Amino acid sequence: MRALLLSVLLICLSAGLATAERITVFAASSLKTALEDVATSFEAETGHEVTLSFAGSAALARQILSGAPADVFLSANPGWMDAVESDIRPGTRRDLLGNQLVLIAPAPADPVPLTADAITARLADGPLAMALVAAVPAGIYGKAAFENLGLWDNVAPLVAQTDNVRAALALVALGEAPLGVVYATDAQAEPRVCVVASFDPASHPPIRYPVAALTDRPVTQAFLTHLTTAAATFEAHGFEVLP
Repeated sequence: MRALLLSVLLICLSAGLATAERITVFAASSLKTALEDVATSFEAETGHEVTLSFAGSAALARQILSGAPADVFLSANPGWMDAVESDIRPGTRRDLLGNQLVLIAPAPADPVPLTADAITARLADGPLAMALVAAVPAGIYGKAAFENLGLWDNVAPLVAQTDNVRAALALVALGEAPLGVVYATDAQAEPRVCVVASFDPASHPPIRYPVAALTDRPVTQAFLTHLTTAAATFEAHGFEVLP
């Protein structure tokens, strides 16, 4: 009898292992803190494993175009999702989240008016940390905002560009840059910085995070479905959940 029960248990365990799968998710660096929580809840609910790969959206799109084996792509702007359109499974792309753009400083710090004199005065002892302004969404949005305000020519020579927005955040958090341009969610995730100014959303293109499936595996669809039920988690990290 014990041998029979043991056999049944082993069969059940083997069946569970056989149905557990691994999914690979490529996601913009600014999603790191929130998406780690979402992936943890998905693993707990389904038994599947999630491998998260974070980088600038431009770098991730190039990896996908080079054949990197990703199941899901979450970009920090529509442009880099457009770049991998041929790899997207039809009917799976949608805008998932929104965000805000802010100016940060090492905490504590007084507010900084978005004027040339105020910003350049704060940059007397170091650079303005920004993600790559020609490739990474946070950098693209930041440059657009400064141009809209008529400040780009003043700040451009003072910018230290980084591979992704979390690297720009780290420069400010470590005190290596007196100011930085990041998303509001990045600032919320790092207690060593504080927001000293917020950019008017009208000063740059809308910040949208599209998501899409790159494979048609059932586990891929399950993860996309889980993303739609994780609104509370994303909102707790400061994101706007889009309809």
